[in-house]
Amino acid sequence: MNASRCTVWISLALCIITVTTAPASEPTDPESAIRRLVRANAEKDLPTLSHMMAHDADIISYGVAGRKYIGWPELEQGMKEEFLNAQKLEIPIKELKVWTKGDLAWYAMELDYIRYVADGSGLKQTVLPMRETGVLERRAGRWQLLSWHESFRSAQLNGPLTSPSSGSSIHTSENTQTPSAIDLIGEWDIIEVEDDKRYKATFDKNGNGPYTQHGGRFTTTTITNRLWQGTWHQPGNDREGGFEVLLSEDGTQAKGIWWYTRVGTQRNIPPREHGGTYHWKKVTR
Repeated sequence: MNASRCTVWISLALCIITVTTAPASEPTDPESAIRRLVRANAEKDLPTLSHMMAHDADIISYGVAGRKYIGWPELEQGMKEEFLNAQKLEIPIKELKVWTKGDLAWYAMELDYIRYVADGSGLKQTVLPMRETGVLERRAGRWQLLSWHESFRSAQLNGPLTSPSSGSSIHTSENTQTPSAIDLIGEWDIIEVEDDKRYKATFDKNGNGPYTQHGGRFTTTTITNRLWQGTWHQPGNDREGGFEVLLSEDGTQAKGIWWYTRVGTQRNIPPREHGGTYHWKKVTR
């Protein structure tokens, strides 16, 4: 190989390295920063997320299913687990509104969090309609996300959970209902939305009872503002996990998710790994 050709190839290689590793320009406004963060999340780009999120030790953020993150290390670990678990992510933004005052900005956003996980030889898609609020601060000339709070856009979880004639639907606003005022007693139809599997559950006044899948049993832990949370156990196939559903205002329907915490002797399952979406409906006679 002659020296001139070698020099050209080395120069070209150095040029390619420089281009591919050069940092992207900083977003100049908070909306651009938010959209960059969402795109980085969808692309599983942890370095960009780390660069654009504040690492203050006392920052608190809230995710769905009761997740709470204090400081960057907890959030980073959660994202690493999610990125390993999901084969592919798509996060289209449906609505985004941003307000700015000086070096502070805050936003309200609606988006779809679309996960693809391995399912046999293919991929299983799960669409989680979300809404999110958060606060950004401009530090040393660049916008950084300080804190955020996300929840399910429950009214749009695959359509309304009550019939049009009932006049009620699921939403996330506060209400004055207390657990004791919610009548859970009786038989419920449970549909696993992704696979269209159907079960029957029978609950007592505390939200505990058996269901028709591998001798399963539900145990309620909390009901707060219609958010119904608890655990499930299936001795027939030696599995257990948790669930979280949101009750309709009349307490006759619910929609939410479930996840595994143990499968046989396997316990190293990522926290709250999404297992499926439920639609619950109380049987009236």
